[in-house]
Amino acid sequence: MMPIRLLVLGSGGMANTHAMNFATLPDVQLVAAVDVDIAKVRAFAARHDIPNTFTSLDEAIVWGEFDAVTNVTPDRIHHPTTLPLLAAGKHVMCEKPLAETYAKADEMATAAEASGLVNMVNLTYRNVAQVQKARQMVIDGEIGRVRHIEASYLQSWLVSKAWGDWTSESQWLWRLSTKHGSNGVLGDVGIHILDFAGFGAATEIDHVFARLKTFDKAPGNRIGEYDLDANDSFTMTAEFTNGAMGVIHASRWATGHLNELRLRVYGDKGALEVIHRPDASKLRACLKEDVETAVWREMEVDPVETNYQKFIAAIREGHTEEPSFRHAANLQKILDLALITERERRELAV
Repeated sequence: MMPIRLLVLGSGGMANTHAMNFATLPDVQLVAAVDVDIAKVRAFAARHDIPNTFTSLDEAIVWGEFDAVTNVTPDRIHHPTTLPLLAAGKHVMCEKPLAETYAKADEMATAAEASGLVNMVNLTYRNVAQVQKARQMVIDGEIGRVRHIEASYLQSWLVSKAWGDWTSESQWLWRLSTKHGSNGVLGDVGIHILDFAGFGAATEIDHVFARLKTFDKAPGNRIGEYDLDANDSFTMTAEFTNGAMGVIHASRWATGHLNELRLRVYGDKGALEVIHRPDASKLRACLKEDVETAVWREMEVDPVETNYQKFIAAIREGHTEEPSFRHAANLQKILDLALITERERRELAV
């Protein structure tokens, strides 16, 4: 069996994660890396034993000796780089969000569907075995009809230097600036928590109303070339297609929470809670006779395949695997509507 020849587009922090994960797969060969910064791309390629480097995607496409691409560029670069890759007949995994707006994401999803190529968005928390188990339990009716959903994504990098100093490092500053393509915490991790909630509760958002807040962070809310105007926190109320009500929120000001996702799904026969942190994940359930005494028990779960494994398997099998470009585009539509509901102070249907 010939290996899948993979090109890594981008050489930042998350690109290292992609390269390391794909390098562990026996049927994948990392053949090239692309970045506009020649020093960065050469250092990246040396670190991951990648034989070819390019400073232009056009040059790489002309070379053409690759089957698939993992696109790990900044958010605003996803759209202009993915479209020519699809046109060149390359399978694409793209980092989230798929694009900064639904219009661009929809264009990308439509192009991918028309091409027949495998496409996937790296919504990494699909890799959490506990949320996959929770989803299956909901589908199997173990908690009855879902009535209420709570979901949160909490980070503290604006009050802690555990991940680095945001006041001086570009990898954090651009996430605080709309001029640099950021939609703030809503765009950065909002897509993750929307997917985590909808996937884990086996439903989708039907109506949404959101409030967003940008806090003062520096004199004049500016550091160097970065205007610190992107939202830092959001709260959202939602109705879901299964009839449930829900609340979803996220913040970079969540002191004491380095990176935590939490999902609670309440049904008329039981309830589930998933907690995911960098060091551990757990699934708790309140079921059957425990409902009367409100006893929660932690559940064992089996390992699951990662998105990286699923992407390569989908190429081998010739069909797209979720989460697809279309799914990510639909999530982007909700994020776009959330911005409108903030501006117009009214609920909107998805």
